[in-house]
Amino acid sequence: MSSRAWWNIAALAAVAALAGNAFAQQYVYPAKGQSSEQQKKDEAECHKWAVGQTGVDPTKAPPAQAQPATTPTGTQPGAGLRGAARGAVVGEIVGGDAGAGAAAGAVAARGQSRRQGAAQQQTAQAQQSQATGAYAKARAACLEGRGYSVK
Repeated sequence: MSSRAWWNIAALAAVAALAGNAFAQQYVYPAKGQSSEQQKKDEAECHKWAVGQTGVDPTKAPPAQAQPATTPTGTQPGAGLRGAARGAVVGEIVGGDAGAGAAAGAVAARGQSRRQGAAQQQTAQAQQSQATGAYAKARAACLEGRGYSVK
């Protein structure tokens, strides 16, 4: 993965983290003198509406993502072996030293496997944060339509 791609992932994760905090930071003020009972009712109805619009319910745990199997070091099983095999072939062809090529290939493959796993995890977190931000916008729109100030 190129360094530019890593910067893009990091920037996306930072923006998503800020958007994900939107729900936790919402303040609702009854701008038209609504009672606290009315406000509770309106907030419950707007929560239900926002969940229906976005498919996201921040009061429930997000669904578990299927994670690929990894070793205790965070790599996919067999990544080092596959890298060693490739490295041995290249090492033999290029320098006549299959052993050194195998060692280098194993290290490179394990590193790549870890980076791919981290990138997949960051992408999943960014998607969840973006979804939570969409829920917060929908909830705010509903409450503002009912005469509340939402910040």
